[in-house]
Amino acid sequence: MTTLEQRLSAALRAGAEATTPAPDLFARVQGSISDDAARRRRAARVFAVVGLIAGALVSLGAGMMVRVDGRYVMPWWVLELLTTMVLVGMALWLGPFIKRFGRAYAADVFRANPRTGKSFIVLTDIVYYLIFTAYILFTVQFSPDDDWGSMVGPEQVQFSVVKVGGILLIIGVLHGLNIVLMPVLGRLFSLNRRLDALNRDEGVDD
Repeated sequence: MTTLEQRLSAALRAGAEATTPAPDLFARVQGSISDDAARRRRAARVFAVVGLIAGALVSLGAGMMVRVDGRYVMPWWVLELLTTMVLVGMALWLGPFIKRFGRAYAADVFRANPRTGKSFIVLTDIVYYLIFTAYILFTVQFSPDDDWGSMVGPEQVQFSVVKVGGILLIIGVLHGLNIVLMPVLGRLFSLNRRLDALNRDEGVDD
């Protein structure tokens, strides 16, 4: 072992001996393991629920098919009902998903005023569900269009696909704007708090 290696080894050994482990280190490791296991269980439950819902939708669609001229077809309202159920399921799934990953981002942006950050998250949740509800109500069909038949055809399938893609595009654009504008709002709120504190200090000095 060279002199440089001996010095480096001695310095590392001295640093390790001078360092005392945190008394709650084991508890924190156990907590991290428990949190990871809980996340895995939640993910497994989500996938199971999604699988059950998808299976239920497929079974419902297959059960509603009728035999006409030797082939199975589906009434138009069945596809409309399935599309609406898919939109509702997406709203219930995407909302908590976005909120879970956006909470840390909002906390970092509004670190100077965390109460404002929590209120901002609640307000964005309300806006999210209002947009989803309005979109579903605007696009639901209570009677087939003129170019549709009494049974599901390519025109109705295309309309259903456009409905699902439309809400994904709207939510994606709004979510992107939210990511870009949130730091600006956080800066403005922090500046307002500083100006209020400065005005109070000047009032006390006067």
